[in-house]
Amino acid sequence: MAFLSDIEIANQNKMLPITDIAKSIGIDEQSIDLYGRYKAKLDINELERMKDQPNGKLILVTAITPTAAGEGKTTTSVGLADALHEQGEKVVVALREPSLGPVFGVKGGAAGGGYSQVVPMEDINLHFTGDFHAIGAANNLLAAMIDNHIFHGNELGIDNRRITWKRVVDMNDRQLRYIVNGLNGKTNGVPREDGYDITVASEIMAILCLSSDLDDLKDRIRRIVIGYSYDGRAITAGDLKAEGAMTVLLKDAIRPNLVQTLAKTPAIIHGGPFANIAHGCNSVIATKLALKYADYVVTEAGFGADLGAEKFIDIKCRIAGIQPDAVVLVATIRALKLHGGVNKTELSKENVEAVVKGMPNLLKHIENIQEHYGLPLVVAINKFPTDTEEEIEAVKRACAAVGVEAILADVWAKGGKGGLELATKVKQIVDEANHFQFVYDDEDSIAEKLTKIASKIYGADGVDFTNEAKKELKVLTEMGFGKLPICVAKTQYSFSDNKELLCRPQGFHITVRNLKVSAGAGFIVAITGTMMTMPGLPKVPAAERIDINSNGEITGLF
Repeated sequence: MAFLSDIEIANQNKMLPITDIAKSIGIDEQSIDLYGRYKAKLDINELERMKDQPNGKLILVTAITPTAAGEGKTTTSVGLADALHEQGEKVVVALREPSLGPVFGVKGGAAGGGYSQVVPMEDINLHFTGDFHAIGAANNLLAAMIDNHIFHGNELGIDNRRITWKRVVDMNDRQLRYIVNGLNGKTNGVPREDGYDITVASEIMAILCLSSDLDDLKDRIRRIVIGYSYDGRAITAGDLKAEGAMTVLLKDAIRPNLVQTLAKTPAIIHGGPFANIAHGCNSVIATKLALKYADYVVTEAGFGADLGAEKFIDIKCRIAGIQPDAVVLVATIRALKLHGGVNKTELSKENVEAVVKGMPNLLKHIENIQEHYGLPLVVAINKFPTDTEEEIEAVKRACAAVGVEAILADVWAKGGKGGLELATKVKQIVDEANHFQFVYDDEDSIAEKLTKIASKIYGADGVDFTNEAKKELKVLTEMGFGKLPICVAKTQYSFSDNKELLCRPQGFHITVRNLKVSAGAGFIVAITGTMMTMPGLPKVPAAERIDINSNGEITGLF
């Protein structure tokens, strides 16, 4: 049976004018700026106007540990929102923006799939409204001002060897991880070792997504630590007088983007930090606006519940003063079989035994959500055509044994109609007892916070610090950053920091290789294992099959 590609499905859809979508949730034309007929920027001042209006229910969609077999978290998020819309509910889906790196690399975009997509999908997956370009420009302006300050006398005494601010580009380019610049004579700058991160790993991305308004954005940028002086002082973007110009570059990017799903459900898409190297959530402003516009808000957190959901809870909720009412945990039969030891080439064959062997991964995520986050949940089995009844029943039985219902969601093939049972269950559990809690306390030390995350959420036996990490731990504590939340940069493919350890590994330690303060964002980044903040392209990148014809029609984009 032949299936249409995502872009073919999207191109067959007739979108409504975005003004009609805005009107459906009470947004008038004076509160949006149009980017063509089907995209618009929202007015963040609406938050102040609607401050006394009650919030809707917040539903967090997360997933089991990712595999190459796919989980479909965004597809499920969109399908669930469309199902709620189908049931006559006032709903908004709030998502992240895709990065060009994965679009042209291996992971794919972040617009959902099949008949559960946000549109216009090609715009969303490519340049969209230019937010990422603005973030990159602001980041690189600061980098240019650092080197310019050093070139013109270095009044602040910035130590070349301790500059922590990197340039960024929104592309997977391993060649740029480590570079030497400022070569070929005095007029070309001061030679030093440097490097690039991918844009989604920039602290500017994190700041944009955690800011409450334009003034807060500028204050956070001012606090960015770019490195250290020769006498050990932290040097900030404020010391370089960079915050004003950087904020100017972000004046439009801070405004969330309004689009729609294939089923005409309003979708607010804004910000895009990865959850394996950043905090993995869409912007606070977007989520808060959605909660004012709708009775139900479906949002997602990147990768598995050990990464995105933990950071959603411990960073975003802590900073924004919000909390989810319920969690949807996405799993696929294919991914469970892979965690159960089946080779990727054999995933289409029925193998109930492998599903059962892979279930400890799903059960650990359930344990985390119930016991450590204190939230009610439902498991969504994202249906693939090769799933069998016996395999699905094996998952349902295992979940029922721990008091959790698993519901089949056929939203890729059927859109919202394939998620009606899931939507009904979600409306039930959002009103259940909620014992929301953080994984660690503000007053815990950096080491204590890391130990609690590793032991409670990952199931590790402990945390090891390299000598470099121990030095940074001491410095950051002495400088007063010890009470900040923790953002762990870790492989998404395992509970451990070793991507080869699938399912639910036991008897391992997490190795913290380095620590870095993101003082503007308001958290400490702990880099573990071999995690890189600049990905590389695969042997056969997706870019090789993406093309455009003379009519401007794009092909190969999923």
